Amino acid sequence: MIKIEKFKILGLSLLLFSAANAQDVEQAKKAIDAEKYQNAKKALKSLIASNDDEGKNYFLLGNVYLKQEEQDSAAIYFNRGKNVKRDAEYNLIGLAQIDLSNGNASAAQTKFKAVEEELRRKDVEQLVYMGRAYINAENPDFKKAITILNKALEKDDKNAQAYLSLGDAYVGDENYNDAYKAYRNAFRLDNTALRAKLQLGVITKNTRAAFPEAVKAFEDILAIDANYGPAYRELAETYALWGNTDASKYDQYIKKALGYYEKYMQLTDYSLNSRMRHADFLVLAKDYKALEEEAKKMQELDKVNPRILRYLSYSAYENGNYEGSLKAMEEFIAKVDPKRLIARDYLYLGLAKLASTVSTDEQGNSIITDQMVFDAAINDIKKAAEMDIEITNEYNDIGKKLFGQRLYGPASIVFEVATTNPDNRNAFYDNFYLAYSIYYDHVNKSEEDRKLNIERLVVADAALANVIELSPEAQDAFLFKARINQYMQSEEAYAEMAKAYDEYIRIVGAKDATSLSANERKNLVEAYSNAGAYYVVTEKEKAKEYFTKALELDPTDEYLQGELERMK
Repeated sequence: MIKIEKFKILGLSLLLFSAANAQDVEQAKKAIDAEKYQNAKKALKSLIASNDDEGKNYFLLGNVYLKQEEQDSAAIYFNRGKNVKRDAEYNLIGLAQIDLSNGNASAAQTKFKAVEEELRRKDVEQLVYMGRAYINAENPDFKKAITILNKALEKDDKNAQAYLSLGDAYVGDENYNDAYKAYRNAFRLDNTALRAKLQLGVITKNTRAAFPEAVKAFEDILAIDANYGPAYRELAETYALWGNTDASKYDQYIKKALGYYEKYMQLTDYSLNSRMRHADFLVLAKDYKALEEEAKKMQELDKVNPRILRYLSYSAYENGNYEGSLKAMEEFIAKVDPKRLIARDYLYLGLAKLASTVSTDEQGNSIITDQMVFDAAINDIKKAAEMDIEITNEYNDIGKKLFGQRLYGPASIVFEVATTNPDNRNAFYDNFYLAYSIYYDHVNKSEEDRKLNIERLVVADAALANVIELSPEAQDAFLFKARINQYMQSEEAYAEMAKAYDEYIRIVGAKDATSLSANERKNLVEAYSNAGAYYVVTEKEKAKEYFTKALELDPTDEYLQGELERMK
């Protein structure tokens, strides 16, 4: 009797322990969802120390390390967890995600198959994590994730986490309508699944740029849980994007953004990984003084992590330390896995090289001190665009800086790369400056070099056609189109020159003469004179009219006087 009683007491203690363990695991999951990774790691390590036979704890801990891009640490826990007594199969899913990230899809498939073969009829969570592995891998396969997650929902159509992960998969597959439905279902089934509600706001922000609606969505989440850190991060990023699209409110919104991000940091942690995410945000917010301070703090925490060099390079360049920027970026590229490099790394590498190879002579003209390094810089800037075409939205400032330095040829290359972006937000000015740069580069060439430069003039002419399409009344576009066609020196080009001058005359000539600026008067005389010279052969009356109007603007012009005299 005593033995039976002891057995009952032991059984009860095991049940209580299992319940406590499950509760602690749920708390760890909530910490992961709230991006409190240090808290989650501490809790999971404690669970493993107290019960080293529960495989799911190893898996969850490994997943935290994957979120922090520490693949080696993740693999250690997955490999330990795959050999324990309970739920070891979860760790095969973690190892399969690493296989996918490393490009070994067949190894991942083998592990996934082994997991599926052991699933019971009602096992769903493993399928959800398999779907997440396809989503979160560095080489994601969103369609396979969608297939697996739908399989999970066939088993349990009330599983909120399956819908939440399905939403993520649809976002990756750029199917935002179905993603929205999936997130909505997740939150309907579980109103504590705040990340589902968060993602609804993210879709609003990213696909429609509906910033006020996105802000309200995130504020609604904070009304439910004022300590849900990711909502503050999304508010920060929303205001930063909003500020970058509304120049009149940039300072106001960036200040708000920085305040929200600081709140996010307070609610999560100040670990190296969190500081790196903060550094990424500071790049978005263009707060390079704060970025430099954050990079130095990161160096104090970890003197060997190469990623810190990225932020040191970015901030050094923006704060005027070009040599320091170049040194940090070259060191970063030498140390980091090439697949970890992003477009912005090559952009700053190119910018730092440009700054180090351009100096000013006594007359204030910019000169290139090392043509080889300069050419490499231009190639780096091109490579950045090849890696991420969206970065070309920032090329306008780079090109204008080169143009201001009278480096017209290099400026034209930067603007030309920018115009390859079909969604370029600066399309009007990038096309205009592309033509503008090519024109001044051509003017400054020798007569011999001009003959070899006709192809670039064709590029300039096409760029101005784009400008005119965007703004049919852009008078200077017609003026430079005329000048560029004049330099082409062909019958067809001369005809295009005359047409362009006609349009300039139509726009500027219609203005009140007393309101014309000195430049407009000068350019109008040029247009009348050059177009008139063309029409002397084809339309003498029109030529006479143009010469007469030009002489009214500049009565002392001997060329015009002579032409009119000859036409009598």
